[in-house]
Amino acid sequence: MIDREGHLQRVGGLLARFPVVAILGARQIGKTTLAAELARRAGKRVTRFDLENPADAARLGDPVLGLQDIPGLVVLDEVQRLPDLFPVLRVLADRRPRRTRFLVLGSASPALLRQSSESLAGRIAYYELPGVSLREAGAVNATRLWLRGGFPLSYLARSDATSMEWRQQFTRTFVERDLPGLGIRVAPETMRRFWSMIAHRHGQLWNASEIGRSFGLADTTVRSYLDTLSDALVVRQLKPWHENLGKRQVKSPKIYVRDSGLLHALLNLPTRHDVEGHPQLGASWEGFVIDQVLQHLEADPAESFFWRTHTGAELDLLVVRGRTRLGFEVKRTAAPGITPSMRNAMRDLRLQSLTVVHAGSTSFPLARDIQALSIADLSHRLGRLATGR
Repeated sequence: MIDREGHLQRVGGLLARFPVVAILGARQIGKTTLAAELARRAGKRVTRFDLENPADAARLGDPVLGLQDIPGLVVLDEVQRLPDLFPVLRVLADRRPRRTRFLVLGSASPALLRQSSESLAGRIAYYELPGVSLREAGAVNATRLWLRGGFPLSYLARSDATSMEWRQQFTRTFVERDLPGLGIRVAPETMRRFWSMIAHRHGQLWNASEIGRSFGLADTTVRSYLDTLSDALVVRQLKPWHENLGKRQVKSPKIYVRDSGLLHALLNLPTRHDVEGHPQLGASWEGFVIDQVLQHLEADPAESFFWRTHTGAELDLLVVRGRTRLGFEVKRTAAPGITPSMRNAMRDLRLQSLTVVHAGSTSFPLARDIQALSIADLSHRLGRLATGR
């Protein structure tokens, strides 16, 4: 088992302040396990409905009758399968005295659960559950986490082969069953090909025209495919940062497969040897580190950017939180150095600090406000950079 104490505490805090809390995340990321542990600690009556179970769904055929007399904590798993619940939850959440709190679990982002935001404004808090982090796995397991990814069943598998088999089955089930279950009407084979194409362009700028030509589809169609995978929390679109710097800046997002293990499965790279011999090695490492940095800083998508100019200056990750700007570069090396691009980013973006996360074993200063940070030290040092939390 993996200790996910930080997530338990944060979700527990939200439940103390809001009548409805939604835990969002990709399927099999650990939402149900986390909810079960929260229920165990609740110290009150807990009632659980799994809306993929026909019997539980039938119990909520009339959701008012099914829920109105239940006290304590009610857990509703796979809530996106019954969107008509949200107006009912609004009525029940507004009752006084408040006898019931609701923990809803969904395999989609708030964009696909917009019914909840429309019906439960001011009553619901969202919490996105990510995969296993370096803090949870331990720095000694950084390579294993990178190769296998953060899905608990993949990370904890008995062997690399078993882990790869799980991920390959996940990608197949995801496009054949999960996406249709979310109301996505795209042929599974088409979505599988598109997802694989994203894997081959992992860490690159999004080019709808190029990908559209490969599929023989309009730019708007492939854009909708990208948004679908982003909303389902398996692809990340990292937005470009642009402001009036007197320089032409890139305005297309960069695209990543969010989980490095799924990336390796989509590229058919079952072993470390295969990953390290593949042209996507550097991009795979970059996406993994960016995901870990965003997790450790608890950075919202609205705070997370990359920066690139048409003259070649760039920054892998920029976190903007209020007036604070934190820059990050990712290097698959043990001995990173300062580049002209880093100096340009420090000056042009007015960064408070620039952290170069690398694959070596030691951390050291490179210059004033520029630090080389070993992946092994990321977990306990990065928290010092977080502000406003």
